[in-house]
Amino acid sequence: MNHFNFKNGHLYCENIPVKDIAEKIGTPTYIYSSATINNNLELFDEAFKDYPHLFCYSMKANSNLSILAITAKKGWGIDIVSGGELFRALKAGVDPKKIVYAGVGKTSKELKEAIDADILLINIESEAELEAIDKIGKQSEKEVSVALRINPEIEPETHHNIATGKKGTKFGLSFIRAKEIFLKRANYKNIQIEGLHMHIGSQIVSLKPYEEAVRKMVEFIEELKKEDVPIQWLNIGGGMGITYKEEIPPTPSQLADAILPLIEKTGCKLIIEPGRFIVGNAGILITKVLYTKISEDRNFIIVDAGMNSLVRVALYGAYHEILSEEQKYGTIVADVVGPICENTDFFAKNRELPPFKQGDYLIIMSTGAFSFSMSSNYNSHTRPAEVLIDNSRGYLIKRRESYLDLIQGESISPRLVLPSSLESVDF
Repeated sequence: MNHFNFKNGHLYCENIPVKDIAEKIGTPTYIYSSATINNNLELFDEAFKDYPHLFCYSMKANSNLSILAITAKKGWGIDIVSGGELFRALKAGVDPKKIVYAGVGKTSKELKEAIDADILLINIESEAELEAIDKIGKQSEKEVSVALRINPEIEPETHHNIATGKKGTKFGLSFIRAKEIFLKRANYKNIQIEGLHMHIGSQIVSLKPYEEAVRKMVEFIEELKKEDVPIQWLNIGGGMGITYKEEIPPTPSQLADAILPLIEKTGCKLIIEPGRFIVGNAGILITKVLYTKISEDRNFIIVDAGMNSLVRVALYGAYHEILSEEQKYGTIVADVVGPICENTDFFAKNRELPPFKQGDYLIIMSTGAFSFSMSSNYNSHTRPAEVLIDNSRGYLIKRRESYLDLIQGESISPRLVLPSSLESVDF
């Protein structure tokens, strides 16, 4: 369910016409519906209310402080993958004891920041990382709570670039290696291994991979029990998909029905890390048609957003529904392209679309997740603004970048601006 609907021939976000937002803020702009976000949070809260759990919103999907604050207000924690995300989470008021930290390449600086913040769990991706944490814990005179990330070697039936729990990926440990670590856990004097973690991928639209992976994790927990190894937390990651085109993803209630009977017998508390499911269909990208172009073999609709604003199509071949802000009659077949100097800078190819004309506003749907968070300044384009709608009020939660923002932190070496008539002398 989302709160983007047509009224009187124009698209609204909740109770505000998106055209009004574009006219005031400019384009391209991301627009988010707080009602949709809250609705998606509540679906999880209701589905798992009878089992001990912690939900950790996966910040990588959308890390705007206002989005984080909405999830924190609901009592959710945060799944982070960098020191920058830890910084954002704390700035948004997230309880450190509701933060879990994954990622294969955490630096010593990042690990110390997480340890100093006293977060709930650091998810261990390698034995070398475990040794690094033990060393930092000793230096900080702290016992660090961790979980071992397992690669359950499951095919999650999603795009290969976002399948993280199958054999051969860089993520996690094998069951064999994890057991070896558990059996010598006493060697790590400054570490308490409290849980297991997995994350099998993203945009998963079937329950089967979750059931298969959870079953493997539960069997491993039972095996550890025989070795008197207690497990407090079982973190099954996130990755639940949304509808971009014709997908019919499972609901949180269906997920609960599938996995809770497996998990209940372990006695473990459950952690789930939804991201895309929470914000994906809660956002749109509004962009303006700059030109229309007719060539010998195809039509082009050229907009002011590019792959620097939304890279999912170029990166994954992703599909996003495209609408006109104003309901139109008739169709054309065209490519929707942006201003970036790459052939991959497109949002649709050879697609049946409304008959857009110059100056129209074009809407790219379901862009709340992995959209602004993956944006860039390629070709020195500024990144879009972000707006949050709450019923009949709108809030600018990220201003549009300026040209000065593009060169923030840069400088020109004095050597490059010396008069050419001067001889340089090396000392």
